[in-house]
Amino acid sequence: MTLEATRAPASAELRQRFDTALATFIDRQDPAWPDGAPRGALDSLRRFILAGGKRIRPTFCYWGWRAGGGDDCPEVINAAAALELFHAFALIHDDIIDGSDRRRGQPSMHRFFATMHHRHSWRGDSLAFGRNTALLCGDLCAAWAEQMFHECGLPPRQIHQGYAAFALMRTEVIAGQYLDLVSGVGDGSVASALTVIRMKAARYTVTRPLQIGAWLAGAPRALYAAFTDFGDPLGDAFQLRDDVLGVFGDPTVTGKSTLDDLREGKPTVMMALARDAATRDQAARLAVLFGNPDLDASGAEALRAIIVETGALEQIEQMIRVRAEAALAALAAAPLPAFVRAALTDQAEAAINRSL
Repeated sequence: MTLEATRAPASAELRQRFDTALATFIDRQDPAWPDGAPRGALDSLRRFILAGGKRIRPTFCYWGWRAGGGDDCPEVINAAAALELFHAFALIHDDIIDGSDRRRGQPSMHRFFATMHHRHSWRGDSLAFGRNTALLCGDLCAAWAEQMFHECGLPPRQIHQGYAAFALMRTEVIAGQYLDLVSGVGDGSVASALTVIRMKAARYTVTRPLQIGAWLAGAPRALYAAFTDFGDPLGDAFQLRDDVLGVFGDPTVTGKSTLDDLREGKPTVMMALARDAATRDQAARLAVLFGNPDLDASGAEALRAIIVETGALEQIEQMIRVRAEAALAALAAAPLPAFVRAALTDQAEAAINRSL
């Protein structure tokens, strides 16, 4: 293997290449946009997709490909970047379901279109227009993800191999989102919340992207299993950190309000732990404040205090550490080239020790 073949591109370099591939793909859709159809959706999607995001899923897909013996090439960049379009679909729909007003420091897609409707004094319900238009934009992103993946330029046989994991990822995310809705009206247990994050977020963030890349490269089944051992606990840790940041993060850094999850009554592991350990007085305060759509800053501060006082925050940090250690141990044992192991170690640490 040549020195160039083992060179590990920096995360910033990969992100730029993914963004270029995404911009090129979206711009190719412009001539196909039907005559007479307003261009607001197309233009807004382009901004939403290219204006932010960490490109975590495409990056893991790329390193799954390299782990499977694939060389650096534009085709795998295209295939991996398609996962970012699927991620955009998931974010847009998730924000609608959660009623989130902010995403990546900007108005969420449904809020953007609702504001557009209001500013133009169009007829009808602005909020309904925003939700419905955002739903269509999310659907378009899901369709684009499939199109970009299949048009990546790799041989059809390889695309077919990778698509098996892609299809599994897609089903898991939608099933996980449904499970999240059910959990929100269910028992709110720690076990239920852990199942939700595994299905809805963890596997589609780390495990499946790695496996998509590996299968695109025709890697052996042993590598697919090794990526499950590494990706599942790392994905769990990533989502647990995300839940902490959703309540204790800095909105100017995360780009998302720290009130949304609390107002929604999002059934996270952290809140399940706080509820289990709460005193009678704390439980009464939780019942009043958590899930209150009118929750204000002082109420949110009271909820944060309960989370800390019950030891829930400390327990979550411990859970993150345990899962991170399990992921790194699995990575050390995985049959990987040294430069891939080093890159994935860096990615794992960045996924866990982050502020956004």
